[in-house]
Amino acid sequence: MSEAVKDVLRVICESLQIPTIVILIIFMAVSVVMLGGIIAEFFTDHRKLKTSIPDLIDTLQGKSSAEMGKEINSAKILKRQKSALIYLIRRVSYPDNTREALARQLIADEEARYRKITKVTDIIARVAPMFGLMGTLIPLGPGLIALGQGDTKTLSDSLLIAFDTTVAGLVTGAISYVISGIRKGWYERYMVALETLMETVLEEQSNERRSAGSELKKGM
Repeated sequence: MSEAVKDVLRVICESLQIPTIVILIIFMAVSVVMLGGIIAEFFTDHRKLKTSIPDLIDTLQGKSSAEMGKEINSAKILKRQKSALIYLIRRVSYPDNTREALARQLIADEEARYRKITKVTDIIARVAPMFGLMGTLIPLGPGLIALGQGDTKTLSDSLLIAFDTTVAGLVTGAISYVISGIRKGWYERYMVALETLMETVLEEQSNERRSAGSELKKGM
Protein backbone atom coordinates (compact mmCIF):
# COMPACT_ATOMS: atom_id res chain seq x y z
CA MET A 1 0.00 0.00 0.00
CA SER A 2 2.76 2.44 0.92
CA GLU A 3 4.61 1.69 -2.32
CA ALA A 4 1.45 2.41 -4.30
CA VAL A 5 1.01 5.76 -2.51
CA LYS A 6 4.64 6.64 -3.22
CA ASP A 7 4.23 5.74 -6.88
CA VAL A 8 1.12 7.91 -7.18
CA LEU A 9 2.93 10.83 -5.53
CA ARG A 10 5.92 10.37 -7.83
CA VAL A 11 3.71 10.31 -10.91
CA ILE A 12 1.89 13.46 -9.79
CA CYS A 13 5.14 15.31 -9.14
CA GLU A 14 6.70 14.24 -12.43
CA SER A 15 3.56 15.25 -14.31
CA LEU A 16 4.03 18.80 -12.98
CA GLN A 17 7.41 19.21 -14.65
CA ILE A 18 6.15 20.27 -18.09
CA PRO A 19 3.48 22.70 -16.74
CA THR A 20 6.10 24.24 -14.47
CA ILE A 21 8.50 24.81 -17.37
CA VAL A 22 5.68 26.23 -19.52
CA ILE A 23 4.63 28.63 -16.76
CA LEU A 24 8.24 29.74 -16.31
CA ILE A 25 8.52 30.44 -20.03
CA ILE A 26 5.29 32.49 -19.86
CA PHE A 27 6.63 34.44 -16.88
CA MET A 28 9.87 35.13 -18.73
CA ALA A 29 7.96 36.38 -21.79
CA VAL A 30 5.77 38.64 -19.63
CA SER A 31 8.81 40.04 -17.80
CA VAL A 32 10.50 40.84 -21.12
CA VAL A 33 7.34 42.60 -22.34
CA MET A 34 7.14 44.54 -19.07
CA LEU A 35 10.80 45.51 -19.40
CA GLY A 36 10.10 46.90 -22.85
CA GLY A 37 7.01 48.63 -21.47
CA ILE A 38 8.89 50.44 -18.72
CA ILE A 39 11.56 51.59 -21.21
CA ALA A 40 8.83 52.94 -23.50
CA GLU A 41 7.09 54.56 -20.53
CA PHE A 42 10.31 56.31 -19.57
CA PHE A 43 10.63 57.96 -22.99
CA THR A 44 6.92 58.66 -23.55
CA ASP A 45 5.78 59.79 -20.09
CA HIS A 46 8.36 59.98 -17.32
CA ARG A 47 11.00 61.82 -19.35
CA LYS A 48 8.47 64.42 -20.50
CA LEU A 49 7.44 65.27 -16.94
CA LYS A 50 9.56 68.42 -16.76
CA THR A 51 7.28 70.97 -15.13
CA SER A 52 8.20 71.78 -11.54
CA ILE A 53 5.10 71.16 -9.43
CA PRO A 54 5.92 73.95 -6.90
CA ASP A 55 6.40 76.41 -9.78
CA LEU A 56 3.10 75.32 -11.34
CA ILE A 57 1.34 75.80 -8.01
CA ASP A 58 2.76 79.32 -7.79
CA THR A 59 1.51 79.99 -11.32
CA LEU A 60 -2.02 78.84 -10.43
CA GLN A 61 -2.30 81.18 -7.45
CA GLY A 62 -5.03 83.80 -7.93
CA LYS A 63 -6.10 82.39 -11.30
CA SER A 64 -9.68 81.84 -12.42
CA SER A 65 -10.86 78.42 -13.56
CA ALA A 66 -10.43 79.35 -17.21
CA GLU A 67 -6.91 80.64 -16.58
CA MET A 68 -5.99 77.54 -14.57
CA GLY A 69 -7.22 75.38 -17.45
CA LYS A 70 -4.89 77.18 -19.86
CA GLU A 71 -1.94 76.85 -17.50
CA ILE A 72 -2.59 73.14 -16.97
CA ASN A 73 -2.89 72.49 -20.71
CA SER A 74 0.44 74.19 -21.42
CA ALA A 75 2.26 72.53 -18.49
CA LYS A 76 4.64 69.64 -19.16
CA ILE A 77 2.89 67.10 -16.95
CA LEU A 78 1.39 63.71 -17.71
CA LYS A 79 -1.59 63.54 -20.05
CA ARG A 80 -3.63 61.66 -17.47
CA GLN A 81 -2.84 64.33 -14.88
CA LYS A 82 -3.97 67.01 -17.31
CA SER A 83 -7.19 65.15 -18.08
CA ALA A 84 -8.05 64.69 -14.40
CA LEU A 85 -7.27 68.32 -13.52
CA ILE A 86 -9.20 69.73 -16.49
CA TYR A 87 -12.14 67.50 -15.63
CA LEU A 88 -12.12 68.89 -12.08
CA ILE A 89 -11.65 72.50 -13.21
CA ARG A 90 -14.69 72.33 -15.49
CA ARG A 91 -16.86 71.35 -12.51
CA VAL A 92 -16.40 74.74 -10.84
CA SER A 93 -20.18 75.13 -10.56
CA TYR A 94 -20.44 72.07 -8.31
CA PRO A 95 -20.70 72.60 -4.53
CA ASP A 96 -17.45 72.45 -2.59
CA ASN A 97 -18.24 69.08 -0.99
CA THR A 98 -19.11 67.59 -4.37
CA ARG A 99 -15.89 68.83 -5.95
CA GLU A 100 -13.84 67.44 -3.08
CA ALA A 101 -15.54 64.06 -3.41
CA LEU A 102 -14.95 64.16 -7.16
CA ALA A 103 -11.26 64.90 -6.60
CA ARG A 104 -10.98 61.94 -4.23
CA GLN A 105 -12.65 59.71 -6.82
CA LEU A 106 -10.30 60.84 -9.57
CA ILE A 107 -7.30 60.19 -7.32
CA ALA A 108 -8.67 56.76 -6.35
CA ASP A 109 -9.11 55.88 -10.04
CA GLU A 110 -5.48 56.78 -10.76
CA GLU A 111 -4.26 54.77 -7.76
CA ALA A 112 -6.30 51.76 -8.91
CA ARG A 113 -4.82 52.03 -12.40
CA TYR A 114 -1.26 52.16 -11.07
CA ARG A 115 -1.89 49.24 -8.70
CA LYS A 116 -3.21 47.19 -11.61
CA ILE A 117 -0.06 47.89 -13.62
CA THR A 118 2.36 46.95 -10.82
CA LYS A 119 0.30 43.97 -9.64
CA VAL A 120 1.47 41.81 -12.55
CA THR A 121 5.17 42.24 -11.88
CA ASP A 122 4.59 41.98 -8.12
CA ILE A 123 2.99 38.56 -8.59
CA ILE A 124 5.71 37.36 -10.97
CA ALA A 125 8.46 38.60 -8.63
CA ARG A 126 7.01 36.45 -5.83
CA VAL A 127 5.88 33.39 -7.77
CA ALA A 128 8.61 32.94 -10.43
CA PRO A 129 11.32 31.86 -7.93
CA MET A 130 8.84 29.34 -6.48
CA PHE A 131 8.27 27.78 -9.88
CA GLY A 132 12.02 27.86 -10.43
CA LEU A 133 12.44 25.87 -7.23
CA MET A 134 9.76 23.42 -8.32
CA GLY A 135 11.51 23.03 -11.66
CA THR A 136 14.71 22.33 -9.74
CA LEU A 137 13.34 19.70 -7.36
CA ILE A 138 11.01 17.77 -9.67
CA PRO A 139 13.70 16.38 -12.03
CA LEU A 140 16.01 15.52 -9.12
CA GLY A 141 13.83 12.49 -8.28
CA PRO A 142 14.39 10.72 -11.62
CA GLY A 143 17.98 11.96 -11.52
CA LEU A 144 18.65 10.25 -8.19
CA ILE A 145 17.05 7.06 -9.45
CA ALA A 146 19.25 7.23 -12.54
CA LEU A 147 22.30 7.78 -10.33
CA GLY A 148 21.50 4.61 -8.42
CA GLN A 149 21.20 2.70 -11.69
CA GLY A 150 24.39 4.19 -13.13
CA ASP A 151 22.51 6.03 -15.89
CA THR A 152 24.65 9.15 -16.13
CA LYS A 153 22.87 10.51 -19.22
CA THR A 154 19.49 10.68 -17.48
CA LEU A 155 21.21 12.15 -14.42
CA SER A 156 22.91 14.88 -16.48
CA ASP A 157 19.65 15.70 -18.30
CA SER A 158 17.81 16.01 -14.99
CA LEU A 159 20.49 18.25 -13.50
CA LEU A 160 20.50 20.43 -16.62
CA ILE A 161 16.74 20.97 -16.36
CA ALA A 162 17.11 21.70 -12.65
CA PHE A 163 19.79 24.35 -13.18
CA ASP A 164 17.97 25.94 -16.14
CA THR A 165 14.68 26.31 -14.26
CA THR A 166 16.47 27.73 -11.23
CA VAL A 167 18.18 30.39 -13.29
CA ALA A 168 14.99 31.18 -15.23
CA GLY A 169 12.97 31.60 -12.03
CA LEU A 170 15.55 33.81 -10.31
CA VAL A 171 16.20 36.02 -13.35
CA THR A 172 12.50 36.45 -14.04
CA GLY A 173 11.77 37.27 -10.41
CA ALA A 174 14.67 39.76 -10.24
CA ILE A 175 13.60 41.58 -13.42
CA SER A 176 10.00 41.81 -12.22
CA TYR A 177 11.10 43.02 -8.77
CA VAL A 178 13.21 45.81 -10.27
CA ILE A 179 10.42 46.86 -12.65
CA SER A 180 7.91 47.00 -9.79
CA GLY A 181 10.28 49.03 -7.64
CA ILE A 182 10.98 51.58 -10.36
CA ARG A 183 7.33 51.94 -11.32
CA LYS A 184 6.14 52.29 -7.73
CA GLY A 185 8.64 55.11 -7.23
CA TRP A 186 7.41 56.87 -10.35
CA TYR A 187 3.74 56.36 -9.56
CA GLU A 188 4.13 57.60 -6.01
CA ARG A 189 5.57 60.85 -7.37
CA TYR A 190 2.77 61.09 -9.92
CA MET A 191 0.11 60.66 -7.24
CA VAL A 192 1.65 63.19 -4.86
CA ALA A 193 1.85 65.72 -7.70
CA LEU A 194 -1.75 65.08 -8.73
CA GLU A 195 -3.08 65.36 -5.18
CA THR A 196 -1.16 68.61 -4.61
CA LEU A 197 -2.40 70.14 -7.85
CA MET A 198 -5.98 69.10 -7.15
CA GLU A 199 -5.86 70.68 -3.70
CA THR A 200 -4.58 73.88 -5.29
CA VAL A 201 -7.34 73.84 -7.90
CA LEU A 202 -10.02 73.25 -5.26
CA GLU A 203 -8.68 76.07 -3.10
CA GLU A 204 -8.46 78.54 -5.99
CA GLN A 205 -11.96 77.63 -7.18
CA SER A 206 -13.31 78.17 -3.68
CA ASN A 207 -11.61 81.58 -3.57
CA GLU A 208 -13.05 82.37 -7.00
CA ARG A 209 -16.56 81.49 -5.86
CA ARG A 210 -16.20 83.56 -2.70
CA SER A 211 -14.94 86.53 -4.69
CA ALA A 212 -17.80 86.23 -7.11
CA GLY A 213 -20.27 86.07 -4.20
CA SER A 214 -18.76 89.16 -2.57
CA GLU A 215 -18.92 91.14 -5.81
CA LEU A 216 -22.53 90.09 -6.28
CA LYS A 217 -23.41 91.33 -2.78
CA LYS A 218 -21.64 94.64 -3.41
CA GLY A 219 -23.57 95.05 -6.66
CA MET A 220 -26.83 94.57 -4.80
